[in-house]
Amino acid sequence: MRAVLKCVFVSLAISLSSARACGQEIAVAAAADLKFAMGELAANFEKQTGTKVNVTYGSSGNFFSQIQNGAPFDLFFSADVEYAKKLEAGGQAEPGTLYEYAVGRIVIWCPGDSKVEVAKEGWNALLDASVQKIAIANPGHAPYGRAAVAALKKAGIYEKVEPKLVYGENISQAAQFVQSGNAQAGIIALSLAISPPMKDGKSWQVPAEMHPAIEQAAIVLKSAKHKDAARAFLEFVKSKEGRATLEKFGFVIPEPDQGSSPH
Repeated sequence: MRAVLKCVFVSLAISLSSARACGQEIAVAAAADLKFAMGELAANFEKQTGTKVNVTYGSSGNFFSQIQNGAPFDLFFSADVEYAKKLEAGGQAEPGTLYEYAVGRIVIWCPGDSKVEVAKEGWNALLDASVQKIAIANPGHAPYGRAAVAALKKAGIYEKVEPKLVYGENISQAAQFVQSGNAQAGIIALSLAISPPMKDGKSWQVPAEMHPAIEQAAIVLKSAKHKDAARAFLEFVKSKEGRATLEKFGFVIPEPDQGSSPH
């Protein structure tokens, strides 16, 4: 009975905050791995509430710096939970809004017409003579780039492939390098590899234990101009519908702790 009442209460809270937010626009800074999942989330939320969600995609590290310098976003969806935690610790997040929405996965991806059978060869695909360039996100500010480097080192081939590496500003740009033929392979986000533009390619999912978990989190920013609307959108992402959308694009949904039970 308590669980039922809690769900009813939370649903009412979402409805009330959505009502207050109706007709507004919110600005969202989102990690590039969310490009397709966030597009669907934003469209569905707008249909249900009338609130427009304007999303800017990029690397989490760059967004972190921009937000510290006053960039006018209402919400930040980071591919690295630590950036969100640092903003919270620095007083730049609305208290109690930090939410770990997903854990990302990485894959080795090649175009569909590649002669490299990446699903069979795994790491050896990157050592193939036909693979002259390997695209990854810049590990200096992109969590997926750091995960790629960690996995390559764990596999024992980083020194062999390091001269082949080309760096995208974010994981979306790294994926574009492979799509365009500027690289013959890439270590990219699973969420991009299974998206409509890339789903016909060849891929091999890197075992999760080969790199630190890509724990992702969102926060409502203290400087948000439309806090009710921002909170309503975050509640939508937490909802059953929101989590199902993230799962559809290959994200692993973290087990909720007692203080942040899903709705």
